[in-house]
Amino acid sequence: MDLRMTAVRLAMGAAVLLLLLPGTILFEDRAEAQTALNTERAVTTDVSAQARKRRPRVRIYREDERGVYPSYNPGPDAVRDCTAHYVQEFRPSGTVIVPRMNCYWRHG
Repeated sequence: MDLRMTAVRLAMGAAVLLLLLPGTILFEDRAEAQTALNTERAVTTDVSAQARKRRPRVRIYREDERGVYPSYNPGPDAVRDCTAHYVQEFRPSGTVIVPRMNCYWRHG
């Protein structure tokens, strides 16, 4: 049991040393480490500059509150005049008869 605790302590100590001294283990020379760090920063800056590009503006056109385009105001005394009839439609399943309605506004 004492041997296990010693092995755990050694492993933790090695991990702490790796965290505290990354430059000396990864790079033999400090100048080499600094050059690699500057190159990495330059790449990050180029990518972030591309991400900050202005996006093109999208123009929004609002609809009329009635939602009808083009809008038509028939006036205060207008009456809706509709005519309804049946029409034959030729479909793949066979000929069917469907209702149709045509409406328009007229002055009342």
